[in-house]
Amino acid sequence: MKILLVRPKPHKETIGLQSVMICEPLELMTLKSVLCANNHKVIIIDMILENKKLLYFIKKYNPDVVAFTGYISHINVIKNYSHIVKSFNSNIKTIVGGVHSEVHPVDFIDKNIDKICSNAYDMYNFLNCKDIKERLPDRCLPVKYRKKYYYLFHKKCALIKTSFGCPYNCDFCFCKEVSSYKTREIDNVIKELLTIEQREVYIVDDDFLFNRERLLEFAEKLEKHNIKKKYLVYGRADFIANNEDIIKRLKENGLKAVIVGIESSTQEELDSYNKKTKVTDNIKAVSILKKYDIECYGTVILGMDWDKDNFRKLYKFLSELNLVFVNLQPLTPMPGTKLFEKYKEKFIIPYREHEKWDMAHLVLKPEKLTVREYYFQILKLYYLLSLKPKSSLYMIKKYGFINTIKLGFGAMHVVIQYIMKIIKG
Repeated sequence: MKILLVRPKPHKETIGLQSVMICEPLELMTLKSVLCANNHKVIIIDMILENKKLLYFIKKYNPDVVAFTGYISHINVIKNYSHIVKSFNSNIKTIVGGVHSEVHPVDFIDKNIDKICSNAYDMYNFLNCKDIKERLPDRCLPVKYRKKYYYLFHKKCALIKTSFGCPYNCDFCFCKEVSSYKTREIDNVIKELLTIEQREVYIVDDDFLFNRERLLEFAEKLEKHNIKKKYLVYGRADFIANNEDIIKRLKENGLKAVIVGIESSTQEELDSYNKKTKVTDNIKAVSILKKYDIECYGTVILGMDWDKDNFRKLYKFLSELNLVFVNLQPLTPMPGTKLFEKYKEKFIIPYREHEKWDMAHLVLKPEKLTVREYYFQILKLYYLLSLKPKSSLYMIKKYGFINTIKLGFGAMHVVIQYIMKIIKG
């Protein structure tokens, strides 16, 4: 069969990070390798990077099957895409997969969608495919795509996944609902790394920095195979704080940046999220990363009971840590988590408006600020931490003038989206 694998473009209402990062469609690349091994003809279409409409590709390739992947914010986009496909040719089969369909498949129920997949094997069975022993991603993406994938200053960035699920149980986290925690053999990971041409590699595990022995094995085998790359990973603050020797060893083998879930500047909030970390862990972790010149990308959850003073205290905490890169996320109860059931009667954005469930919109009503004031505080905090002259000078010195300007233009798109939210209130 001729199969199109499509990554959707975000809805115009989504406050997305595509203006500062566009990553490879790793799940589609892995799926392609399985489908091709079963003698299907497969084409990946990344609508984030394409200027032409989906209908153009449907007409051009006239596929037997069109399969989509996406997150919660893509639900309505995917339904619209499926309508376009069926309007052109009702005999084309439409399939939806991805992490959201695995956790909350009912959201994709639509007359134009033939199959909602709860996991990869569900899709293989629907297409009469046999799974293959080593599902390494098919990395033969068009050059026009590969050169445009990046994450902040990580240019032409490739993706690899070495584990699935999360070993922790934070109340707000969607990742643990997708899969139980399991890891790949390091030898298999090394084998895949050797197929990656790009120098920059984003290890997209929900938590890469977890098992000391596994990480030491990873470092040893990078050295053994003389693999010289630069890595971006996700890791918890408590692991970093308690394993400085591991961080040092990984730095020597290319660790360039770590996304750290700082979440809060107060112990009370960390405990309420069931994070199982301490504020002192956050402080020590950032200090260790700075000691080894590893960039820290901090993520923070913004409480709905906050007032202006809470934002000021958070700024003081983050500025004392000298953090430049932060992702500020208003508390967003994702389906499948404990928080969703707790807050589902308090949504101010209807759940059916999925494009706004992007962890940037306010889906809950602030208790002490108006919606307009709350958005203003988010934008102000972004400026004070990341956009002020001191931060810009830091980025220019470390990453160069042109790269900083490019990122600045991308960030301005997000700023404009927030300004529109402030105006609308």
